[in-house]
Amino acid sequence: MSGGHYSYQFQASRVRAEFFRLLPISLFVVAFGAAFGLASTQEGLSPLETILMSATVFAGASQFGALDLWGAEVSVLPMMVVVFAINSRHLLMGASLYPMLKQVPPGRRYGLMLLLTDANWAACAQDYQNGRHNLEVIVGGGLVLWLAWVLGTALGVYFGGLMQNPEAFGLDMVLGCFLLTMALGGRKSPRVLVAWLVAAVSALAAWKWLPPNMHVVVGALAGGLIGLFWLEPKAGSGKEVASDH
Repeated sequence: MSGGHYSYQFQASRVRAEFFRLLPISLFVVAFGAAFGLASTQEGLSPLETILMSATVFAGASQFGALDLWGAEVSVLPMMVVVFAINSRHLLMGASLYPMLKQVPPGRRYGLMLLLTDANWAACAQDYQNGRHNLEVIVGGGLVLWLAWVLGTALGVYFGGLMQNPEAFGLDMVLGCFLLTMALGGRKSPRVLVAWLVAAVSALAAWKWLPPNMHVVVGALAGGLIGLFWLEPKAGSGKEVASDH
């Protein structure tokens, strides 16, 4: 693409549709937002500080990781390392969407990334594998998940005692099952399945033998490297994913 021409045209009706598409999973995000709100107040953050963190950071696992390092004196550098390690998968998630993102002006492109989560990335990636360019799910799905996270945080701050242990209800498994469904759905070549298998085995090994949260980095890098060097179609092969625009 040259000359500053960007071909992707967002459709408001599809943004609304994707908002409601991810609405069911957002209900479970509310529960974990509530758990974060409760945990943060127990660590001494004020209700306003807690809600502002969720509204501006919008990174559940990283926010829980930051709480583990919270205290009277906050060690900024170790906290930055932990947060980067937990969120490093977003580097590969964003790169995997580049065939679509390059059709969007840079300002809007980076704005989209502020709403990127595991759930709407998985939905977008599955649609892409099925030949559909669907950045609307990043916008609509990201908005409903952001609202759910902030709402859940507020509920946890003020009513957190009602759900101190969401794992007791099995809610910790919901997002994982959703992502697994997205990973296994759609058209899959043997090479894609090998990439998923390598990422899963690498993450499990890192979880067992490496420091906490390193399994996120190791699994993402292992699967990403397989995708980069083995799955990426050769230039000029003509095997482009079709767009519905």
